Amino acid sequence: MALPTKLTLHIVSPDASISQEVDEVSLPGAEGDFGVLPGHTPFFTALRTGAMWYRQGAEKHSLLVSVGFVEVLPGKVSVLAQVAERAEDLDQARAEAGMKRAEEVMGAVPHDIDFGRARLAMLRTLQQLQAESRRGGV
Repeated sequence: MALPTKLTLHIVSPDASISQEVDEVSLPGAEGDFGVLPGHTPFFTALRTGAMWYRQGAEKHSLLVSVGFVEVLPGKVSVLAQVAERAEDLDQARAEAGMKRAEEVMGAVPHDIDFGRARLAMLRTLQQLQAESRRGGV
């Protein structure tokens, strides 16, 4: 049986779904960053907060991902993430406003606050600010 020459990349989040044929993928796994090429050995891992990218020919696309899982098969990579945002869709002003809201929620006194959700919002905005600084926007 011949090895695949391309990967089908599926990225699913509550906000969007992406399906692309790609040459290479790099992801932030729970045990560290890892790369996937066609024909990779199958495995399943938790996804940590961080930047991922995929390559189609010479063109590289970046996304920020957080909280989820990755399944790797020889011809397919499936990413299920709570957060998956393309780097070009990030807005620094929106990220800073989100950070301020998250900090306010985390510092509130009432006990009925969803700390998991507030933490996720803070991680998401930190990612956005970090990505923007890497692009030279800060």
